[in-house]
Amino acid sequence: MSTKRDLDQDLVRQLAKALADNDLLNEIEIEQDGVRLRVVRARPAAEGVTTVEVALPATVRAEAVAPVVEVGPHPGMLSSPMVGTAFRAEAPTADPFVQIGDTVREGQTVLIIEAMKVMNHIPAPRAGKVVRILVEDGQPVEYGEPLMIIEELK
Repeated sequence: MSTKRDLDQDLVRQLAKALADNDLLNEIEIEQDGVRLRVVRARPAAEGVTTVEVALPATVRAEAVAPVVEVGPHPGMLSSPMVGTAFRAEAPTADPFVQIGDTVREGQTVLIIEAMKVMNHIPAPRAGKVVRILVEDGQPVEYGEPLMIIEELK
């Protein structure tokens, strides 16, 4: 007799296999009975590897997942111009483009967003000081999602 957990694990395996078998897919997401499964193809440097994100029902999520930090409107907000995967450095072993407290010039690369196997350099929209970085290296991002806050120097 199969349990719900076994079925969930089987579903994750099936989704990961479907992603691995189809070069045109980079991501599969489904939601059923309050559980969301998202399978995302890993960075190009790790071909054939997939990562799995599982969203648990709200009753479990509050205890098992770190709280989301809400960020209100800010004039120095840098938002994602596209859907993709954010990287804070040029390569896994390289230093990050910027750290909190760094001073940047307008147009300086502060992140890379990989979308459809293209590395897109994301420039600072203004000169200033990096006061918050809101994404982790390798984190999937959505269009318009806050990435960092750069305050003008006074």
